[in-house]
Amino acid sequence: MDAFVMLQELLEQEQFELIFLERSISGQPDIRLVYLMNDAVESFLVFHNARMTGEYRPDYEGEISASMSFEDMEYILVVHQGDSVVTIFFEDLLTDVHLYNYGEIGHFWMKDYEYLRQLEYRLAIMRDKYDYLGEEYCTPEERKLAMLVDFPPLNYCCYPAVPEQYIVPRVEPWVPTEEAIAVMEKLAAEADDKGLLKILKNYRKHPKPYIAKKIAAMLHRNAHAKVVDLLDEKLRKTVSGYKKRSFGEEMDVRCQQLMHKVEERRQQLQKEGKDSVILREEPFEIAKDSIGYQIHLMIWEKGILNRKVKIESYSLEKNKE
Repeated sequence: MDAFVMLQELLEQEQFELIFLERSISGQPDIRLVYLMNDAVESFLVFHNARMTGEYRPDYEGEISASMSFEDMEYILVVHQGDSVVTIFFEDLLTDVHLYNYGEIGHFWMKDYEYLRQLEYRLAIMRDKYDYLGEEYCTPEERKLAMLVDFPPLNYCCYPAVPEQYIVPRVEPWVPTEEAIAVMEKLAAEADDKGLLKILKNYRKHPKPYIAKKIAAMLHRNAHAKVVDLLDEKLRKTVSGYKKRSFGEEMDVRCQQLMHKVEERRQQLQKEGKDSVILREEPFEIAKDSIGYQIHLMIWEKGILNRKVKIESYSLEKNKE
């Protein structure tokens, strides 16, 4: 990655979100520009030996313009946020990337078939990491699974994890790529799902939306559960080596206590013959945000034809929501 190319990319997209960390040896705040932030990664451009003048407006959402020059052995970045001007003087521009385990992350913004929507969300942030940071920040398995973002029966075309206004549309979203179909074929073959393999072969020849919707319906059937579970297992396994976020000793203890309580509930359900999955919802570690820490219990329920789940949510503020 070239930090200056990344900076240009952000400015062209009119993205300019600064965070200030008191970590500089000189006593000056560490000035960082947010590059890519999601549950999988927190990445920044770091202005080395920087100082800032003017007024930075963190809540500004309008158009911005920017220019950069190099004078007296330092770079000068001037950014206009409407009528406000902020200038950053810095000696160099560095990158700082933190990768996290997102295999157990869950956000339940949309209802119905939540287990598929969680997969869609995790695949989407996996692909963003791949697209914006490069393959060197992904495991070999992540690089393969990230191709499923271009598989309409599983992406936001059929199972959006977020409301429509938050979806960043892709070019020709209903057209699958060869790579995406190939990944699904390998999953279906490994799960010995001959029915899915057959329709995938037809889908390759005739990539029509009605076939995509038919495959999407198959993915929530009990008969094809093995393929979905295999995909979930592979995703969790390949990201398990990344670290988990830490929020300070006191907060971490509280989170562990809540996790212990939810684990007890999971074991109770298991005794009752009910399977369940624990998923976390957590704030950012470095770029602090307002999202609270929650734990969700996704409980599998028996369905005659379709797989179903019920969601129980627990937070630090309440024992149970």
